[in-house]
Amino acid sequence: MNDTDELDPTDPETLIAAGASACAHAIHEGRVSAQALCEAAIGRVEALDGAINAVVLRDFDSAREQARAADALRAQGQRLPLLGVPMTVKESFNVAGLPTSWGLPDLRDFRPKHDAVAVQRLKAAGAVILGKTNVPVALSDWQCENPIHGRTVNPHDPTRTPGGSSGGGAAALAAGMVALELGSDLYGSIRVPAHFCGVYGHKPSVGVLPTRGHDFPGTEQDPGDRPGVIGPLARTAQDLDLALDVLTGADVPDSAAWSVRLPPPRHAQLRDFRVLVLAAHPAAECSHDMRDALESLAARLEAAGATVARQSPRLPDLQSLSKDYGTFINTVLSAVQPGGSTRLSAHDWIGLIARRDALRVQWRAFFGEFDALLCPPFGCAAFPHQEASDWDARMLTIDGAATRFGAQGAWSTMASHAGLPATVAPLARDAQGLPLGVQIVGPYLEDRTTIALARLLAAA
Repeated sequence: MNDTDELDPTDPETLIAAGASACAHAIHEGRVSAQALCEAAIGRVEALDGAINAVVLRDFDSAREQARAADALRAQGQRLPLLGVPMTVKESFNVAGLPTSWGLPDLRDFRPKHDAVAVQRLKAAGAVILGKTNVPVALSDWQCENPIHGRTVNPHDPTRTPGGSSGGGAAALAAGMVALELGSDLYGSIRVPAHFCGVYGHKPSVGVLPTRGHDFPGTEQDPGDRPGVIGPLARTAQDLDLALDVLTGADVPDSAAWSVRLPPPRHAQLRDFRVLVLAAHPAAECSHDMRDALESLAARLEAAGATVARQSPRLPDLQSLSKDYGTFINTVLSAVQPGGSTRLSAHDWIGLIARRDALRVQWRAFFGEFDALLCPPFGCAAFPHQEASDWDARMLTIDGAATRFGAQGAWSTMASHAGLPATVAPLARDAQGLPLGVQIVGPYLEDRTTIALARLLAAA
């Protein structure tokens, strides 16, 4: 289906709701101006965000200037992939002149002088950036609240969280305020909000997108082989591909010697995909609604001719994987963020890295037999706001039973520890009408395959 089918091809609000590709296409064809899209997005934020609190840093004057510049480029015949597309970025990205605090009060006045590399690339592609979206303190929660900007709520139910740490961006997208969002993911921070808010999100393969300018405020960290990545949230799977085109590429100093060319999707039709559907994890609970939605998806895939399995001896030891990633993350964070306390000996650290490298070999063998792993991004739909700051003191209720809050990280860990790409796509609604998503995990550097499968599922 064409981006503009079944929508008013000239109405700015309708185009924003249809997503970035629809907006860019309409501008290229001269059916709408960048200024009209910008004003519509600003109007949506002003009308809706008082109740949601997603876009917490607004840069509307600059956005209007960017929109005027986009229209001037359009008049000169320029075609840029995101020309005139209204969007926001996560508060943790450096945007020159705007605060970057990561929700930490002591850093509320830190204003970087330069844009993050990813923000530079978005602007160069013609995007119109309206402002920045809310995050939890130090990006360390699956909720979205901090002492500076307060709490962001889920547009589907204000008593529930939109997820975190890219929660403000997911909420802004779900409410139709903007057409695209730039987020980041270490422990499900793109995938969980996309799942909770009913939008699309993509955690790229490690090393594909530049993270410079998304550093702890006041620092410049060499990401090295760390699992933290940046990535897009969007209203369509096609827009994930579009954003990936814009953002992918080596940063200095690597760009002096190498470039990135991601392979095309493995398949173009559902019937050719080989997938493993996983609805149970030894370290984390999963709701009946989530399991039923995955089983329904498996049945639809089988009906379309795809090869569907529910188990495989090639699947890594998920319990050990989850435990190792928790140790890895706590050790890394204790070195770069305040309050860290986890320490490993050099020998223990080397052993941890060796097990991770062995895990990557296991995943390569797994993806020789399968094209994708389908599983929950989180074991249930968006949960009610939690007040306890200590994760160990928090509990979730899943199917009437209490379960540990932190255990749910096991679902995102499967892709994170080995640096694999993972796309979240809307899947269904639970019994309370809340969105449920599916996490599509794929082979390292085959980001196009997971996004392609998300597109095919939407089309089907």
